[in-house]
Amino acid sequence: MACNKENRKHFAVPAPVATGTVQSTKPTAGLQAKKPGTTSPVIVNQAHSTNSTKSVSKVTDGGQQPGGGNFKTPLLPPPPPRPVAGSSKPAATNQPQVSQTDENQPEPMDTTPAEPAKPADAVSDGGEKAASEAQKPAKKVWTLSNFDIGRPLGRGKFGNVYLAREKETKFVIALKVHAQGIEHQVRREIEIQSHLRHPNILRMYGYFHDETRIYLILEFAQGGTLFKEQQQQPGKRFPEKRCAIYVHSLVSALIYLHERNVIHRDIKPENLLLGQGGKLKIADFGWSVHEPTSSRTTLCGTLDYLSPEMVQGQPHTKTVDLWSLGVLAYELLCGKAPFLANTYEETYRKIMKVQYTVPPDVSKAAAHLISRLLVKEPANRMPLENVAVHPWIQLHVDNK
Repeated sequence: MACNKENRKHFAVPAPVATGTVQSTKPTAGLQAKKPGTTSPVIVNQAHSTNSTKSVSKVTDGGQQPGGGNFKTPLLPPPPPRPVAGSSKPAATNQPQVSQTDENQPEPMDTTPAEPAKPADAVSDGGEKAASEAQKPAKKVWTLSNFDIGRPLGRGKFGNVYLAREKETKFVIALKVHAQGIEHQVRREIEIQSHLRHPNILRMYGYFHDETRIYLILEFAQGGTLFKEQQQQPGKRFPEKRCAIYVHSLVSALIYLHERNVIHRDIKPENLLLGQGGKLKIADFGWSVHEPTSSRTTLCGTLDYLSPEMVQGQPHTKTVDLWSLGVLAYELLCGKAPFLANTYEETYRKIMKVQYTVPPDVSKAAAHLISRLLVKEPANRMPLENVAVHPWIQLHVDNK
């Protein structure tokens, strides 16, 4: 596939995976406290990569973004080709070109599993053909040597995220690198995010691991985090129209998640990315859970976004995402979190009393929506379906 010159600037400063800094990775327990106007400092725990790749998941279909430029290739030998079952020839590796559209995207990488060969005399009751049928190519096994590694995209406590490009197809992705030792949390993240298909949710194409690290193959969102975009706005505040569009997109994604009994539990600007055309995408499912029947009691997430029931250590359900949505809407409109204080204790107190003040230049319609989401009693928070048709949303969002 020909390289797109517009993407070459992304790879001007190559960075090896073994060093650098990664896009938001969550700790296994505890809180993250966000100080006013900044994100919490984090420590990167790095380990040397090895050549030994042990397992790989199925890579699902996704869209392609072409890339170009120079990379520093990881010093790993290429993986040997896997033979197709029943054949002495290696599996085909020709990769189709992939469209750049966000929806209905063809699969960027060939991952079809091989089928076992049938006996020559195997004939079904319906007269189906036997071993003469064409066999499918073997499943793709990913290793670090399949990718050219570019610049760091973000950092986290347990690893980094890098811009990367699959060598054969030139398909641009974000490679999230987790250190070993947090397998339980990463497994949950993979199990949830790899099955999600929504235009406002970051895609996970697959994963692989070696002796020291776990690698997640993610969709690349070229706009970066919503937090970074917010810091560049006058007064760190978005105009109401733009804020309403972001809230509407987030509501659509949360409805999709809640219909599948997934609670995100860590909605904040740092975990929201901007894709092509500025489209909002939920990322980082490290604190997410799948809870079809029961509630949770784990205290997790970011302090400024914790709901009253989480602060009290009470069981919580999907309604914690409604509270976080209200906090996010306030922060995007006002430039700071509603319960921000100088001490943790004061923040806890303000959350429990639902004590906040809306600036006078915020419209009454926006203030009303926030007041219907920041409600202490979880059952009384405005349902997502009602948020989507709230007058403030309808005023600014074109639904055509």
